[in-house]
Amino acid sequence: MKKIYLSVPSLLKLKESTHFRQLCSLLVVAPSLALLMSCEKMPEDQVAPATGASPSADATATKMIGINVVLNTKITDTILNELKAYGTVGEVMVKLDALTMKTTSDKLASIQQLSYVSQANPDASRNGAPVDAVAVSDFSGGVNTWNLDAVNVTDLGVGRTIEQDGEGVYIGVLDTGLSDSWRQYFPQERIATQYAKSFGGGGGERGNVSDQPNKWEHDQNSHGTHVTSTILGFNLNGTSINGVAPKATVIPVKVLNQNGSGWSSVVAQGIVHIADLKAGPLKNSPVVINMSLGGPGLDAIEKAAIDYAIAQGVIIVASAGNSGPAGMGYPGAYAPVISVASAGLKAQGSIATWWLRLNVPDPTNPADFFISGFSSRQKPGQDLDVTAPGHNVVGPYQLNSGQLSYYFLSGTSMASPHVAGIVALMAQKNKTITAAQAESTLERAALPMATPVEAGAGFITADAAVNATLQ
Repeated sequence: MKKIYLSVPSLLKLKESTHFRQLCSLLVVAPSLALLMSCEKMPEDQVAPATGASPSADATATKMIGINVVLNTKITDTILNELKAYGTVGEVMVKLDALTMKTTSDKLASIQQLSYVSQANPDASRNGAPVDAVAVSDFSGGVNTWNLDAVNVTDLGVGRTIEQDGEGVYIGVLDTGLSDSWRQYFPQERIATQYAKSFGGGGGERGNVSDQPNKWEHDQNSHGTHVTSTILGFNLNGTSINGVAPKATVIPVKVLNQNGSGWSSVVAQGIVHIADLKAGPLKNSPVVINMSLGGPGLDAIEKAAIDYAIAQGVIIVASAGNSGPAGMGYPGAYAPVISVASAGLKAQGSIATWWLRLNVPDPTNPADFFISGFSSRQKPGQDLDVTAPGHNVVGPYQLNSGQLSYYFLSGTSMASPHVAGIVALMAQKNKTITAAQAESTLERAALPMATPVEAGAGFITADAAVNATLQ
């Protein structure tokens, strides 16, 4: 019997708005594969703590901070020269009528009062080498897992049960990028390397937003790799695991650093990159963005980037956050974004193979699921849309570069790509579907679950969403 070592973190408890994972025990993928686990602690899947402003907002009056400025008019040389009196102008985003600055916190109020400034705020924190290629071109024939069964993409013993597979749809995954070993997890045909990007910097005092060539495929965090695996499926040492949209094409955009954190100015640049692709070479293709990331407040430049992308025809999906009753994270809580809460299956037990061999009952019954304790609840002024599997989802997650490993991860970061994949299936059916139409369709098709504060419109399944999509 062939053995490989697989670490599997399991969400155990919620404590002071933080949840912890521990590794589980034996798991069997197929009769020919035994997966042995060790036990070790893994960092949480999280957004920035919902405790107010970003770290730079706490700077003293004399400390340099980074701020994001959105204008109510077009950027001119005169405006740029005037702003230089308040600090150093960094990244100028002409398409957003926005810019970044390095200044001191005591000057922020004065900048906010300038007649041509719409909004200005401290740059907000955000969390969330080639090898042999995978032989197959997609994983649409892969095996059933509980989370794909739950959203009615596959069924145990049957295989894929929905006609759509995401073909022709592009999904920008704004995250940590992909691990060095991504070609051993995903088919090269499913990753749009020609459009992949990495952006770094941000935070003002840390430097301008910068383009980092090829860094997108050298991620040491693996968060983005795990998120991508839910959309496309993945290779598990020769065993194909299905995905929500296995024939979609993913555009990896690294906007978070190797610690899984970053800044909203960098996220905004990633959003604009995908929006420009939609306006240019991908103008005839549906384009979706998944953002399994967030922070405590809506950043002005991030909001401008989202509005710009939606105006270009991009549909944006984001995680709701992992702060439980403390409220949702942004940009997920911003109304034009399709936000996703996390659910688990009550039938999940200690049987080693439940994740692979569990046949989720049909028709879907919302009573079979529970809202994850960590999943952010909707607070006044926030917008929670739907709920999807985000509790104990298996995918590639590496602790050591080049060493293949797989983990159960729990978080709304895991729920969001389920919905991004479902939106890709909807867009395959209706290539002209807009962000507003996709959101209203999802809400209409969702099965009511718990309360809107916890679950939005309810638990969403792929078949219901696609059937509700008008051509």
